[in-house]
Amino acid sequence: MSVKNGRQFLSIPGPTTVPDAVLAAMQRPAIDIRQGDLVTITDGLMRDLKLIAGTKTGTPFIFIANGHGAWEAAISNVLCRDDKVLVLESGSFAVGWGQSGATLGVDVEVLPGSWRAAVDPAKVEERLRADTSGDIKAVLVVQIDTATSVQNDIPAIRRAIDNAGHDALLMVDTIASLGTMPYRMDDWGVDVTVAACQKGLMMSPGLSFTIASKKAMARHEAANLRTAYWDWTARLGSEHYQKYSGTPPVHLLYGLEKAFELIKAEGLDAIVTRHQILADATRAAVTRWAEGGIFEFNIEKEAERANSVTTVRVHDESVLPAFHAFCEEQCGAIIGVGISALSGKAIRIAHMGHINAPMLLGTLGVMETAFKALGIPHGKGGVEAAIELIAGRLKA
Repeated sequence: MSVKNGRQFLSIPGPTTVPDAVLAAMQRPAIDIRQGDLVTITDGLMRDLKLIAGTKTGTPFIFIANGHGAWEAAISNVLCRDDKVLVLESGSFAVGWGQSGATLGVDVEVLPGSWRAAVDPAKVEERLRADTSGDIKAVLVVQIDTATSVQNDIPAIRRAIDNAGHDALLMVDTIASLGTMPYRMDDWGVDVTVAACQKGLMMSPGLSFTIASKKAMARHEAANLRTAYWDWTARLGSEHYQKYSGTPPVHLLYGLEKAFELIKAEGLDAIVTRHQILADATRAAVTRWAEGGIFEFNIEKEAERANSVTTVRVHDESVLPAFHAFCEEQCGAIIGVGISALSGKAIRIAHMGHINAPMLLGTLGVMETAFKALGIPHGKGGVEAAIELIAGRLKA
């Protein structure tokens, strides 16, 4: 028996649900890639990307690639072979970014961190103060790590670099955060922003971005890891196709244009508030479920929990295969699995991008249904707690 027929809920932290309007925008014929409307579309996307990232002075670049491509683009455009980078561990993805640099010839040092807490700015300052020779050329960090569901304090990390009197570039991965929480590249002193389209930006995978500060562009001039495809200078050429190092991804650009239109129509402040409410509702449900003894938040401090995804540790790992199968096969909801060090040990609940209260409550309701149907110990009333949270926030 199944109640899955109907619209499937994709409740994973990327790729997220693509709005129907964005899907429809891509159902158009291709157009001239060298002149006319596509040039106008590209110019608009560059302006919108700067708006969303909170920069007036940064230089944006669009890549036909996922986030891993943008990682490589960021590293190769500002660093030289054997340059040292300091990677701030708070889960899987900053370390993964560093590893991609190692394959290019960068000397990678990982500042060890916890998988249950945000980066400690004091430790960053301490390490940079010890680097009296200035060997460290860049600091790599994620704003949100989707494996752990931690959110890092980017302004505090910037202050740590400044307090140490260090000249390292601050490079921030916003792939799981941009379009879900505040991000102000200029105000926070970020030198390189990395982003991708398939999470908070509500677009089908395939596009990623870097935005470079003036300081990063100056470092770029001497970087010797530059390659033909990723090279920022080549992409600043006078011909439109050079912005994509060849044929532009025409239909993906149509979709991204519509996604940015939706973001501007809602407004960044409203988007941040929506994500905050839905994240808090998720946490209200998990808090109640945790009373059953086998669930707990992965991130221990409430203030460090992300507003785009919640990672829940499961102490009885044997229940997870049946749980995920029940949600998908019986109810039509795909719930995120634990990854990397948390593979087979956690549930990840996504609440980012194109999501509203019915979608979230549907996901939480399916999860609680699975707990009851499978006899998984849990505190009762998780969905009710989420409803109470949302109702309280929206009360006139």
